[in-house]
Amino acid sequence: MRALLRDIAAKFFTREAGPHSLITVTDATISPDFKRGTIYITCFPTSEEERALDFAKRKRTDLREYLKDHAHLKSLPVLEVKIDEGERNRQRIDELANQG
Repeated sequence: MRALLRDIAAKFFTREAGPHSLITVTDATISPDFKRGTIYITCFPTSEEERALDFAKRKRTDLREYLKDHAHLKSLPVLEVKIDEGERNRQRIDELANQG
């Protein structure tokens, strides 16, 4: 279910933000009762993260409708969108390693 949620969210944000979007869906989690889900995103450049996160949060209702149409679930989770801090840190480590 986690991979399905991530893949559907990625397709949705590609469609909504356009094919050249700087928003990437990196992960998704869902509660054991399937009532709450979290979509994790990254954005490049990181200076655009706040704007990308605001955009993604505004689109949550549309994302739920898209999920309803594409996942065929009995009940839809309430969705949250967050910046993937772990992925951001990994990218920063890679950047620093390449400088040295």
